[in-house]
Amino acid sequence: MLQFDAWKKAVVAVTILFGVLYAAPNILGSGGGASFLPGSPINLGLDLQGGSHLLLRVDIEEVERERLSNLADGLRVEMRKNKVAFRNLDVVNTALTFGLRNVEDNDKVNSYISELSRDYDVIIEGLEWRLTLSEQGRIDVQTATVEQSIEIIRRRLDPDGTKEPIIQRQGLERILVQLPGVDDPERVKRLLGRTARLTFQLVDTRITAQEARQSGRVPPGSVLLEGAKPEDPSYVVERRVMVSGDMLDQASASFDQQSRPAVTFQLNALGGKKFGRVTGENIGRPFAIVLDGKVVSAPVIQSQIFTNGQITGNFSVEETQELSLILRAGALPAPLIVLEERSVGPGLGADSIAAGKIAAIVGMVLVIVYMFVSYGLFGLFADIALCVNIILILAALSALQATLTLPGIAGIVLTMGMAVDANVLIFERIREEVKAGRSVRAAIEAGYDRAISTIIDSNLTTLFAALFLFIFGSGPIKGFAVTLSLGIITSMFTAILVTRLIITLYVNRTRPKLLSL
Repeated sequence: MLQFDAWKKAVVAVTILFGVLYAAPNILGSGGGASFLPGSPINLGLDLQGGSHLLLRVDIEEVERERLSNLADGLRVEMRKNKVAFRNLDVVNTALTFGLRNVEDNDKVNSYISELSRDYDVIIEGLEWRLTLSEQGRIDVQTATVEQSIEIIRRRLDPDGTKEPIIQRQGLERILVQLPGVDDPERVKRLLGRTARLTFQLVDTRITAQEARQSGRVPPGSVLLEGAKPEDPSYVVERRVMVSGDMLDQASASFDQQSRPAVTFQLNALGGKKFGRVTGENIGRPFAIVLDGKVVSAPVIQSQIFTNGQITGNFSVEETQELSLILRAGALPAPLIVLEERSVGPGLGADSIAAGKIAAIVGMVLVIVYMFVSYGLFGLFADIALCVNIILILAALSALQATLTLPGIAGIVLTMGMAVDANVLIFERIREEVKAGRSVRAAIEAGYDRAISTIIDSNLTTLFAALFLFIFGSGPIKGFAVTLSLGIITSMFTAILVTRLIITLYVNRTRPKLLSL
């Protein structure tokens, strides 16, 4: 007797139930009467709902100069400690140059720099030294900088992890950013246009900014910094960074005691310890808050402060919200330069969706008609399973919150044709068994048993191809691979379980003597 285990019936019923619940918001919407549903509507890609497209270049040269500047600071300290007389220690473009006064000091300096020989090329001409990043060192810096930039960009643009932006590397120094549904590219550029390097440095009280400008000189170990806005005052601050922004644990927009917009921050344990020591030792002294090389404010230290603090300045509410978001995401390792900017209108997406709907409906109607004409009642059963298959694909996309693109719609349309392949194999096997003289039940059992291995093999090979497309592809290719993979999995489920359940229920209830195949 044709059997279908009770646990298999339960699996089919539960799967279809959850499929309907998760797919329903795509028809009813996520709000209103559909608010009780567990799923959310499918995220639409840039080509379907419009949005912003940016092509960025990471300023690797700036990172190289910073690396060389840090090396220069360390080298200056080391040479002074070893009483090495030097001159003109400076970073010019992407090279560190300096000269020694005594030839016998070459060996002392070389012993210190030899530890860095992997990352730097060293050229010595008499007493003149020139250091540049080696080819391997430049590649390492380039790779690390771009990868870190991508992660920081993602945290800034998608702090909640729900917007599904496309952020991927292109070439050696470029990053492609696509933001579906974002119609304010200027805000995006503001979020990405700041490296957000936050430092806390003591103000040098030996000289004012005006005196430094007039004399053209600042005390050794200090630097003249402008205010964050044109109307803000300038300050002479010590070069030494007392606490840096990488010790930040949290930042949020708030208001100060005068109800002015401000940013409240919290430091980690190490930052709190350093902050407490610095503020405790310098009560009554101005403490500059420096963001990207400009002084946001320089409040006077009134008492010892540990982990919690506040950044005040000439901010608007929107600026404090953006600044707190940027600080939480972390500082970019290098400035980003916008090479290309495009805004994709939602009208193009509406046309694409309409065309995709037409293609899907036409394809589905043709498949349904073909299956019914070719296999009669059994073809109708396969058409019911096809409808279930489409529901499950939509449910899976909603549950995973995968981004649906125009190539993704193409994958769904392709799946409709592929979904009935398994049923065609099974029905043809059943026909052969009937022609061989088997009874209805025996023919159905044999048809499923003999076709199952072929179905699994053909679908697995296609699934592997789709997985490789997802792993090695990018952008539209990934969108196509996602819907194709989900379609293969759901079509195997509907062909092997759903169609068989319907046929089993039909045969056990009507007990036909002949099959309408």
